[in-house]
Amino acid sequence: MTILLTSIHLSVLEKEIIKSLQPASGKLFVDGTLGLGGHTQAILEASVPDGQVVGFEWDKEAFSLASKRLADFHKRVTLLQASYADILEELTKVNIHQIDGLVLDLGVSSLQLDNRKRGFSFQGNDPLDMRMNRNRNTTAADLVNSLSKEDLADIFFNYGEERQARRIAAHIVYARQIEAIKTTGQLAKCIAEAIPRKYHPKKIHVATKTFQALRIAVNRELDNVVKVVNDAPAILRKGARICIITFHSLEDRIVKQAFANNKDYTIITRRPIKPTDEEIDRNKRARSAKLRVAERR
Repeated sequence: MTILLTSIHLSVLEKEIIKSLQPASGKLFVDGTLGLGGHTQAILEASVPDGQVVGFEWDKEAFSLASKRLADFHKRVTLLQASYADILEELTKVNIHQIDGLVLDLGVSSLQLDNRKRGFSFQGNDPLDMRMNRNRNTTAADLVNSLSKEDLADIFFNYGEERQARRIAAHIVYARQIEAIKTTGQLAKCIAEAIPRKYHPKKIHVATKTFQALRIAVNRELDNVVKVVNDAPAILRKGARICIITFHSLEDRIVKQAFANNKDYTIITRRPIKPTDEEIDRNKRARSAKLRVAERR
């Protein structure tokens, strides 16, 4: 199982996380974005014989696979099928009130990106879903087909930093009057048609920023990040560190500001830590990753 999981997901900045988090035996850590368990396994291996990890994962499929991957560590790991945004409430339920470190990897896993039924990718023609937690009610299709032109433009600009946000939103509203936009292929085509060819970006797909924005909106990702950064000091011991990996400039800016605006943190990374060229060669999805670290005062 470990070989299979490694083949579909490589943990980003793993060595840098371990160096920053400083795991050790006898300490308790939280992996707020368990995914397929890569960071959790690395923390457990670096904290033998009795370091412990609590892993949060709200994606049912990822939770199941991570549980199998980490079966050998069952005495030292506790897995919770919940969002890291609810970290205080969920840890209280299992009688945990202080931890020695917290890690968050805000990227979408390969498992989600490559699963055509999840609707995260513009590469196919699949259901326009984008929910990380499929118990949530609102899908990307719901937003695309119901929000006003103004609200859609705000999402695309604020969450995707898409300069053509108004043009895209207007074309979506026009297109959905003819036929509901229910698939990733429909939406990608609509976006491509909305933007004149001369304005199509050269290095990324024309739909990249819009899809990113919708994913963030559907899962309320930025709200969750701010909440956990502000909640974490209540459970972090003095000297404990919070490590957050982001994958686009908007997330990185929010994490940077959230750390700076909270008097309970000492910032460890004035500039974000980035993956090495060697890591990017092994895992192309790591190329935009940035790690910021702060310490509880």
